[in-house]
Amino acid sequence: MMGGGNPELQELSQQLQELEEQQEELEGEIENLRDEKSDIDEAIETIDALESGSTVQVPLGGGAHVRAEVQDLDEIVVELGGGYAAERDEENAVETLENKQDTLDERISDLEDEVSDVEEESAQLEQKAQQLQQQQMQQQMQQMQGQQNDEDE
Repeated sequence: MMGGGNPELQELSQQLQELEEQQEELEGEIENLRDEKSDIDEAIETIDALESGSTVQVPLGGGAHVRAEVQDLDEIVVELGGGYAAERDEENAVETLENKQDTLDERISDLEDEVSDVEEESAQLEQKAQQLQQQQMQQQMQQMQGQQNDEDE
């Protein structure tokens, strides 16, 4: 993109690359949070559709599942975060999951704001780099004209 031996342009190019990497990391984190939110949506829909006596597939890990019968919807274990989980009834389980979604929405919003800030900073650096390139080109043109005038004399 830039370079040409100008140390200031090289530094701007490096800063732009770092900002681009930062933006990619933020966007990746946003995508992960959206995936988690989607998983929570599925859990809420499943809880709402379940009835006592329903047969479900329960994951055991490693890709293995077992069929099980739901005996009581008042015993839903919900992860709270930080490695903790709690047993909740159907209504409280859904409420807990919705609260997790709200927290995810806030985090996604914060990260989107960070992405906007990074994009804005990148745009400013790109504009500064273009100005430096134009100045460098003008100086080169002036030097070439000066050399040509010296040759003409």
